[in-house]
Amino acid sequence: MKKGKTVNLTSGNVWKTLLLYALPLFGSALVQQLYSLVDLLVVGNFAKEGALAVDAIGNATVVINVLLAFALGMNGGCAVVVARHFGESDNKKVRETVNTAFIAAAALCSVIVALGFGLGRVSLVALDVHGSYFGECLDYLYIYVGSLPFVFFYNLGCGICSALGDSKTPFIFLVISSVMNIGLDICFVYGLHWDVAGAAWATFISQAICCVLTVFVLVRKVRSIKSEEKPKIFDKRILKELTVSSVPIILQQSFVSVGNFFVNKCINGIGEDATTGFTTAFKVLVMATMSVVAMSNGFSNFASQNRAAGEYGRVKKGYWVMQCYAMAITLIFVAVFVSCPEFLTRLFIQKDKLNDIALGYSVDYLTIVSCFLPVVSVKIISDSGVRGCGGNLGFTISTVTDLLLRVILVYVLVGCGWGFSGVCWAWAIGWSIGAGIAAVFWLLMVRKLRKIQSEAAAQVDPFENRETSDGDIV
Repeated sequence: MKKGKTVNLTSGNVWKTLLLYALPLFGSALVQQLYSLVDLLVVGNFAKEGALAVDAIGNATVVINVLLAFALGMNGGCAVVVARHFGESDNKKVRETVNTAFIAAAALCSVIVALGFGLGRVSLVALDVHGSYFGECLDYLYIYVGSLPFVFFYNLGCGICSALGDSKTPFIFLVISSVMNIGLDICFVYGLHWDVAGAAWATFISQAICCVLTVFVLVRKVRSIKSEEKPKIFDKRILKELTVSSVPIILQQSFVSVGNFFVNKCINGIGEDATTGFTTAFKVLVMATMSVVAMSNGFSNFASQNRAAGEYGRVKKGYWVMQCYAMAITLIFVAVFVSCPEFLTRLFIQKDKLNDIALGYSVDYLTIVSCFLPVVSVKIISDSGVRGCGGNLGFTISTVTDLLLRVILVYVLVGCGWGFSGVCWAWAIGWSIGAGIAAVFWLLMVRKLRKIQSEAAAQVDPFENRETSDGDIV
């Protein structure tokens, strides 16, 4: 796979192809989460009120994630459509999909930014954000909302590059952005004492630069894809394809984000220590889940390309290969999280700014929930395979069920006197049931692929292009 080139995922050794394709995606997610953790680390250690500043970022992020659901949905949906047309070798539709996606993203982003500014304060009030850090939380939220256009187009650009088989370019730019974010974090928070707002501005600037670089390379890449007919700037039929593919992902991300909103509201009701412990542990744990999600997006593109090319056997084999890779990675994360949860918590908040109660909450969450990471990796890979093969309904049902279970269980278990432990076990139980449902939908998809393959084989004329012993075609 040469840097910057489009790569067809429908040929070659499946183990090697998926490894080389998924590694940069895994690296991108890991780097992205690491520089998110840098915000937490710098703010937790150098802000005037470290624990309260961490709570401010944690609560603002809950609202931000609801808005980001649309950017992530556009990313995943567009990637699947581009991968499908690329697998069909239809270069005209590939370019039309990119053109249409950018126009649609610009319109959608404008609406989301307006909603973010208009409903930001109301959202934090509804979240029961404590008054001790409400102002800083609102500042962080508004600055991040201002950066959403860059986030939208960066995610869209990454999704399209990955769909074309180039997972390295977004990774390189993300590393550049992350290094810059770390430098700006230290400068703004530690040097200029801007505290939470400084962390937000550092993220804003680094995301803007990353977006510009990604879009610049993407434009050159798409122009290099030649087509006999001139592609349309905007195509209504492709917009419909994008909508059908993106809406289930947007719904999934929205449900997850809204669910986390209610979970955070419940945790805020337990107390500030619970908020601090949960925010810290969740930020650490999400590094593992998002790494698997990034790899699963790669498998979704792989499945989409191969399904479009009629390579159903590669889709099924790719599923098990990706499950092996994801399982290996999650087991490493489990070993790290279970062996040193207290160290990981103290790493992000100075000892004099973190009390024993908040520390205990963080340790409990990391210790209990991380043990179920292999379970959720099964769910994530199964969901991505179903989505890549066009099973949007199954993907949506699986995700919504998992989320509803977790939200309901949080309120039930906390209300029954389990306290913060109820939050931890709600995640574990919800993931377990969700993984079973996702696996069932994947098995149904495999059955569907077998049926399509059998029907295609039955339509082939057994006497067509039959060769004689001397090589002549009869």
